[in-house]
Amino acid sequence: MKKWFVFGWLLLISFLGKAQLTAGYLRCEYLQNPLGVEDPHPRFSWELQSARQNAAQSAYRILVADDPLLLKKNRGNVWDSRKVYSDASIQIRYAGKPLISGKKYYWKVMTWDANGRPAAFSEPAQWQMGLLDIADWSNARWIAREVVADSGIIVPFAHGNGKKTWGKRPDVLPLLRKRFSVTKPVKQATAFISGLGHFEMYVNGKKTGDHFLDPGWTQYAKHAQYVTFDITAQLQNGENAVGVMLGNGFYYIPGERYRKLTGAYGFPKMIAKLLIEYKDGSSAIVVSDNSWKTAESPIYFSSIYGGEDYDANREQAGWNRSQFNDADWTEAVVTSGPPQLQAQPAEPVRILQTLLPVAQKQIAADTCVYDLGQNFSGIPAIKVTGKKGDTIRLRPAELVNKDGTANQKATGSPHIYTYVLKGDGVEEWQPRFTYYGFRYVQVEGATPGENTAGLPVIKELKGLHIRNSAPEIGAFSSSNTLFNKTSDLIRWAIRSNMVSVFTDCPHREKLGWLEETHLMGSSVQYNYDIAALCKKVVRDMIHAQTAEGLIPDIAPEYVHFDGGFRDSPEWGSAGIIFTWYAFQWYGDTALLKEAYPMMKKYVSYLKAKSKNHILEFGLSDWYDIGPAHPGVSQLTPMGVTATATYYYNLTILSKVAALLGMDTDAPLFDNWAGEVKTAFNEKFFNRQTKQYATGSQAANAMALYMNLVEPEYRDAVVQNLVKDIRSRNNALTGGDVGYRYVLRALEDAGYSDVIYDMNNRNDVPGYGYQLAQGATALTESWAALSSVSNNHFMLGHLMEWFYSGLCGIRQAAGSVGFKDIEIKPHPVGAIDHAEASYHSVRGLIKARWQKDGDQLTINVVIPANATATVYFPQEYDKAPVKTGSGSYSFTAKKK
Repeated sequence: MKKWFVFGWLLLISFLGKAQLTAGYLRCEYLQNPLGVEDPHPRFSWELQSARQNAAQSAYRILVADDPLLLKKNRGNVWDSRKVYSDASIQIRYAGKPLISGKKYYWKVMTWDANGRPAAFSEPAQWQMGLLDIADWSNARWIAREVVADSGIIVPFAHGNGKKTWGKRPDVLPLLRKRFSVTKPVKQATAFISGLGHFEMYVNGKKTGDHFLDPGWTQYAKHAQYVTFDITAQLQNGENAVGVMLGNGFYYIPGERYRKLTGAYGFPKMIAKLLIEYKDGSSAIVVSDNSWKTAESPIYFSSIYGGEDYDANREQAGWNRSQFNDADWTEAVVTSGPPQLQAQPAEPVRILQTLLPVAQKQIAADTCVYDLGQNFSGIPAIKVTGKKGDTIRLRPAELVNKDGTANQKATGSPHIYTYVLKGDGVEEWQPRFTYYGFRYVQVEGATPGENTAGLPVIKELKGLHIRNSAPEIGAFSSSNTLFNKTSDLIRWAIRSNMVSVFTDCPHREKLGWLEETHLMGSSVQYNYDIAALCKKVVRDMIHAQTAEGLIPDIAPEYVHFDGGFRDSPEWGSAGIIFTWYAFQWYGDTALLKEAYPMMKKYVSYLKAKSKNHILEFGLSDWYDIGPAHPGVSQLTPMGVTATATYYYNLTILSKVAALLGMDTDAPLFDNWAGEVKTAFNEKFFNRQTKQYATGSQAANAMALYMNLVEPEYRDAVVQNLVKDIRSRNNALTGGDVGYRYVLRALEDAGYSDVIYDMNNRNDVPGYGYQLAQGATALTESWAALSSVSNNHFMLGHLMEWFYSGLCGIRQAAGSVGFKDIEIKPHPVGAIDHAEASYHSVRGLIKARWQKDGDQLTINVVIPANATATVYFPQEYDKAPVKTGSGSYSFTAKKK
């Protein structure tokens, strides 16, 4: 008995002596085990797990080694941070030995809990460096099949079809290949490659990776991105071959079919370096140069706007294998490319979902329209049989005409996919270098049934949804069916417009209109981990900024639009607002520091364009609801939204300056903001009516949210906002800019019941109305007009309220990376339960509330190393509860 007592006591001591806190989900530069890291001081993050409540970290130790065996022995020969007394677990800056281009590193972390008890080291993670200097490319050259003459370069692009004298213009779409030998056992092989506009790489006949539309779009006059692949498993002893297929993307837009823009940086080209490291410590390098061979691609037309054509009879079997005879191929041409190459920092675009037809309609003997049931971004894929030379056309569309045919009138027409059969059994094909937003596919020149007229037979047709592969990290549901459907509506618009930039629509434009990044930023961030994509978007704005300081409305800026479509403060201010939001969500001070010169330069630009601190230009509250067809703001006069945004920029810059230690800048921005605030109120505020400008929902809401309203008038302005909404039978009027701030102002003032009444309906333009019109993705107009896009990124602001208002998950004031959380649900209307989850940079946050008569139950999950305050509505008898991590359930009753 005594022995059992001693054993039990020792076991208890052992249990109490060890931290019940483990580190997992290790990330470097936002990503798990990334390749191509270029920052010489990458940032590390991890999540903490514990079965105990109130778990917190008090210290950490990071080990970095260049050999996994050393790391296994707890030796960090590259960096040993030693024990650092800190609760920091995100964005920890590497501070070890200089990192080497192309080299792989291994790391792990040990943590100590709040009582100073150590945990075991985490499981190891790794990352591989990119090419840090131009010399690291080892004389790799840009190569192509042909080089466009200087007279053929069209930069900036022309809006529309361009000059008639440009004519059809050639479409040069090459295959390139290189044979090389592997002479020893391989330890590791890496490919660093860029192909413009887009590329697919093959090693020994198999495609490398599962990416789509690599690399991401950039302003090619300044820079391009390269992609890093681990090709170790694709190599074989002896002869090997690498093959590359190129597409146009935004690098070259042909002069045929539909095109929003016409332009050319040059014909498609590529640059590559293959680094082969052998087990004996030696290495070999294969680079792109004129020793590569090239031939014409079976893709004979490719346009990011117009579609893609493929002739299977032009295929050269085995072209990307070592045994292939390339004697008839020509020597690649060495050329030049963008002046700077940067590693692709964001998750790639991938094919992430397959959609099958839910219905089909025969239009004619050789024409059938397939309904995939969902409007999405993607490409069709077919399986078909037929004779050699048979030609099939696929015409995707969001909508159909009255006769059931594909309707591309509002989305860019014609956008067509053409496939020419080789007559060899069942043939499978899908486009490679373009995509569209569609629900329907009209198949022309084939039949879906038995071949009764000598036509090709469609054996299978499906839709392949493409988007940026940022992990989906949020979920929302409630007892309100309309709100659940609205969430799906908005989510499909987010998915469909999240590629290497945030586009407005996935068809007619595909341009990165910047206002959406910050106005829809929170709605996106609650649902997807876009930390890495944020860095790409911010850098696009840095590259797009002009010498005068203008941040144009789109980035990358391929075309110079006119007037407010190039220069609107609500759009350009994304350079400040979106960057600040990214910091608040992910804690990345390095991105703030990188963007700070751009931010300062932009507000100086706005100051130079202002008159007495007022900005009266731009697009204002674009697509608001007024008496006319939507477009330029109808209810909010020019200057209100622009000047309010200008002021908001300055308040943000004051915080950024203080955070970065720019001690002389912070008071400068404070004083500057004060002058703008005074000028704004003098021009737009009516002290008698307590209204801003026309008293539009957008005007009053923006003044409230951006703290332009003096404290003594705040409640009156709130009441005027509510009064306007109620006087319209709870109908909304705010547009692309204003509606987000209407929701923010109402939520902050405790009027989620008004938000509920505005959106829990389908009889007036809004989300419910769009659903009632048959929309399956958020549309460009509140009224779901068929004359505009029916898959559009703007106007999805209610998603933010689902998480932050209805379910109550939000950050406390001053918190970064959800270190301090507020759970403050707003049970409204007839909803009896709602729940949301959000996987923050620190871990999973969940909130669920349930009403049962007079009783309200709130269940929450708070991640380790974070704190939370749980708030109850005023009509309930429970005071706010402060808590640490863990799972909790609280119950309150109505007073």
